[in-house]
Amino acid sequence: MIASLILLMLGECRKPYNLPAIAGTNGYLVVAGVINPGSDSTIIKLSRTVNISSKTTTKPVLGATLNVESDQHTTYPLTETGNGFYSAPGLNLDKTHTYRLNIKTADNKQYQSGFEQVVITPPIDSLGFNITTIPDTGIQIYANAHNSNSAPRYFRWDYNENWQFFSKYISNYISNGSSMVQRTPDQYVSTCFSSDASADIVLGSTVKLSQNVIYQNPLIFISSKSEKIESKYRVFVRQYALTSSAFTFWTNLKKNTEQLGSIFDALPSEIPGNIHCITIPSEPVVGYISVSTVQTKIMFINNRQLPSWTPSYPYACTLDSAGPRPWLPLPTLILSPEALLGVDAIGPVVNPIGYTYTERDCADCSIRGSLKPPPFWK
Repeated sequence: MIASLILLMLGECRKPYNLPAIAGTNGYLVVAGVINPGSDSTIIKLSRTVNISSKTTTKPVLGATLNVESDQHTTYPLTETGNGFYSAPGLNLDKTHTYRLNIKTADNKQYQSGFEQVVITPPIDSLGFNITTIPDTGIQIYANAHNSNSAPRYFRWDYNENWQFFSKYISNYISNGSSMVQRTPDQYVSTCFSSDASADIVLGSTVKLSQNVIYQNPLIFISSKSEKIESKYRVFVRQYALTSSAFTFWTNLKKNTEQLGSIFDALPSEIPGNIHCITIPSEPVVGYISVSTVQTKIMFINNRQLPSWTPSYPYACTLDSAGPRPWLPLPTLILSPEALLGVDAIGPVVNPIGYTYTERDCADCSIRGSLKPPPFWK
């Protein structure tokens, strides 16, 4: 009977059903950031939610007006900096008062967060990493911190990453339009730098502990096959202390987005926070604005500190030969500098009979990164 019912259901359910959260029109405001009461900048990002089925994963809000307001009605304006970001230099707020964020979008809708107390974040004691093989082989980066038992026991972290990586092959020869010549030192394209920002929501709590101590709280896992750690890696970590209500918001958001990407990606359902639309009270808003000092710390990891792992290159790469038959005709290599790059000479270096070559993806790392190191690289 059960088998027959299943077959009947499979036969009848021919018309696709789209859940309201997937098919419905949304475009609700997403507010991300922290009001920094200290000397560091306050940065707020505004975007709109998109349908899960949408090809667009982020939709920045432009042309809005933002300010921070105290419970004494003093306001501090934020300046639009592009791509949905709004910022203000160090506000140096009086930590005995409460503060909220006011937003007015270009379509004249007004949004407002609740007044929040200032939370003081303790320093990051240290950053470190462990070699791990469970569930995958790689490194687990962690943070240590502590605070008084009477201080907040909820924490959040985000971070920026930078790393050096290499092309699969080193292109030692370049076309000058009529022949292949050796590259000069400033023409090499085999060493590059890349960067990324955290998308995962990383939280920690000491509520169930006798001491307010964060010990080796996991921040980032990097696979042994990742190019991030094939040479040198840098991580810049920011730590925030949270109130209980803020922690609840971030915990719920993490559960709702951990399989989708980040707070800026498509959201499957409404996540209530402390931000509300004043113009249309029934309109959902995603976000929670805390007032918190921020603590930061930087860590470098050199591949000499790690096992002899081999990174997985993102493309299938092979070496071929150009020159006498049956090789690729040498003029084809010379006239294809945008697609093919010479690797090494075949035969005498002074007058080679041909060259090994590969596709640009395999010998020019600048298509995926920058040849110039960031200014803080060391």
